[in-house]
Amino acid sequence: MNPATALATVLVDELVRCGMTDAVVAPGSRSAPLALALYEASQADRVRLHVRIDERSASFLALGLAKRAERPVALVCTSGTAAANFHPAVIEAHESLVPLIVLTADRPPELRGTGANQTIDQVKLYGSAVRWSCEVGVPEDRPGMVGYWRSLVSRAWAVSRGPDPGPVHLNVSFREPLIPDGDEGWCEPLGSDAAGPWAKVRASTPGSVLHVPPTRRGVLVVGDGAVNVKRYVAAASMAGWPVLAEPNGNARYGDHALSSHHFLLGMPEFADRHRPEVVVTVGKPGLSRPLLALLRRAEEHIVVSPTLARWPDPVRSATQVAQDVEIPVVSGDDAWLRSWRSADLAATAAVDAVLDASSEVSEPRLARDLVAGMPGGSLLFTAASMPIRDLDQVMRPRRGIRIMANRGASGIDGLVSTAMGAALAHSGRSYALLGDLAFLHDQNGLVLGPEDRRPDLAIVVINNQGGGIFSLLPQASLPGPFERVFGTPHQVDLAYLAAAHGIPYTRLEAAPDLAKAVSGEGLRMVEARTDREANAELHARMREAAHAAVRAATG
Repeated sequence: MNPATALATVLVDELVRCGMTDAVVAPGSRSAPLALALYEASQADRVRLHVRIDERSASFLALGLAKRAERPVALVCTSGTAAANFHPAVIEAHESLVPLIVLTADRPPELRGTGANQTIDQVKLYGSAVRWSCEVGVPEDRPGMVGYWRSLVSRAWAVSRGPDPGPVHLNVSFREPLIPDGDEGWCEPLGSDAAGPWAKVRASTPGSVLHVPPTRRGVLVVGDGAVNVKRYVAAASMAGWPVLAEPNGNARYGDHALSSHHFLLGMPEFADRHRPEVVVTVGKPGLSRPLLALLRRAEEHIVVSPTLARWPDPVRSATQVAQDVEIPVVSGDDAWLRSWRSADLAATAAVDAVLDASSEVSEPRLARDLVAGMPGGSLLFTAASMPIRDLDQVMRPRRGIRIMANRGASGIDGLVSTAMGAALAHSGRSYALLGDLAFLHDQNGLVLGPEDRRPDLAIVVINNQGGGIFSLLPQASLPGPFERVFGTPHQVDLAYLAAAHGIPYTRLEAAPDLAKAVSGEGLRMVEARTDREANAELHARMREAAHAAVRAATG
């Protein structure tokens, strides 16, 4: 099957599964895949198809249908000014809270800006008059596309319906051929085993709560920006579920919280034996590829999201999305939890042994010891790249601290300034754990005027002379260009930089000296020098030791 036909078939099927009963089409060539898919659905009595030769009339027809039926209606046109003729109806839908799914066919990116026929800039064509606009992308015959398309439609349908209903815009790029070619093959099933939509989205109403199916084989995953953390951790504990919490989810505490899930889930045999029946996700996960693989394989993945305009689902595996979820208490055997915990204890002990084998300063040990030694009530702000991942792999459960990171976009920008602002707003001790490049990128954050209040903040800078995370990525296998374009070593003496700003400076010479190095009050700086290659080797030893220990413990 050609990609254009595959995409259109899946989009229309998912719209019908979401509840679409009516679609309006204005004729055109580039929109042929969508028009044909809707025609086939209408022939099977799955949807009522309406055709109008004028796009403006078509769009207002769709508006009337959606306004009276109080459910989204799909509106389809070809590329170019055809899409512009939808704009008045889109504006009316926006102002009168009418749900529409606007599907504009488009030329592929290589034809844009070339003078190609019937090609204009359709990206975010309707501006602020839509609740959400998405460039779907050119379809490709590769695994994962079907899940992406279906998840996309589920989200578009949910956003269009509300709680603030209105139009959404999906700009769909098609390459030729645009009509079925007689080949029904595709790299993955185009259909869905679900009886309904890919993701069931439930808006919360007073007294409305999504009840999770009762099971002992459940897992709570807590990521960045999680809300109501204590409530969900308590519920998971009552249900006998392990809690897999990223550090900045601030849920890694209590008997059910694990330290080494990154290593456990990196073992295929463990992951296969511990495939959960239900995963509940609170916040946005994204630090660990093995954890994302768990979400991808979950039989039921329930995402808790305060807003239904968008929800955190990086692997497109959410089966249900809700603003409020209740995890039921389940009595019975706790073998599920004991299996997770015993493996976690074995892996954690093995990793600790590797880290404690030497007194040399290492990045994972620094992260582990810093968070373990902070006084109760402390705040730790950490860089979004390697430091937060080290914490994720080695941080032991503890209460009474707050961990923050700029993981919204996971950028390197403004981290010193963000840490300073957080520390000024915090009522206790504050610490920052930054890589050298992140620190240098925002060294201007250290510039304070004579009347500016100075925070009680210890800035710990890991100086590995460049981008340490790249030494753990495939780029490290390219020895020729690696240092120049990925490692990017610098020659900045951080002690002089601290002196230039009048900031007390300490060089951490040995790992056991950390507590003394970060002690003190006010704004201060600690430099920990490490080696990128040695760090990559240490991470490999940690992984090997953890896996060996789990295999020995589980037979």
